[in-house]
Amino acid sequence: MTVKSRKLEQSQATRAALIKTARKLFARNGYADTDIETVARRTRVTRGALYHHFKDKQDLFSAVFDLEEQKLSLIVAQAAVAHAGAWDGMLSGCNAFLDACLDPAVQRIVLIDALAVLGWERWREIDTKYNLRLVMAALQAAMDQGIIARGPIDSLAHLLIGALTEAAIFIAHADDKPAARHEVGANVAQLLSGLRIDGSKSSLDNNLIRPVRLEKSRRAE
Repeated sequence: MTVKSRKLEQSQATRAALIKTARKLFARNGYADTDIETVARRTRVTRGALYHHFKDKQDLFSAVFDLEEQKLSLIVAQAAVAHAGAWDGMLSGCNAFLDACLDPAVQRIVLIDALAVLGWERWREIDTKYNLRLVMAALQAAMDQGIIARGPIDSLAHLLIGALTEAAIFIAHADDKPAARHEVGANVAQLLSGLRIDGSKSSLDNNLIRPVRLEKSRRAE
């Protein structure tokens, strides 16, 4: 390994460690009550090292949010590809996303602080980067299999993402979050069933409205 490549590896490791530490603090304390100097100290790096990677706290938060969205998209994709049928895959992906919204870390970072800290345009930009293609691919597969009528995919995908985003925000702000998950799951199941040409339901429709309890928060990751 050359000196240059070793330095690059060390730099990437430092950046990853800063993001990991910041995620824990942002999830636990929220953006406003997280001090950037504390992030540096707990990562065991100097303030200069932190500012070498991130220009300010907002920039660091943006990196945390970006990684969180990437993780969510992976969770959804893995749930979707576990089913051969396009419809069951789409339902499973939606189900996995709504379940993930019960994670306190996801609620705080993605659904509460990100909108306030980054603003709607930046929040939407990152969210779209990871989720729009997934939804469009699911809708295309459902159309190809004759489950839903063919039509403009882009606009339909944006509508579906908008509905799921509002469902997620509703869960995050609810006093009884498992009950909110159950409630919006029922609404999402009804909304999706309306897209089917035959109007029939899958056995996975019920998964969208089941009461859910997460045994372990991803905060520990």
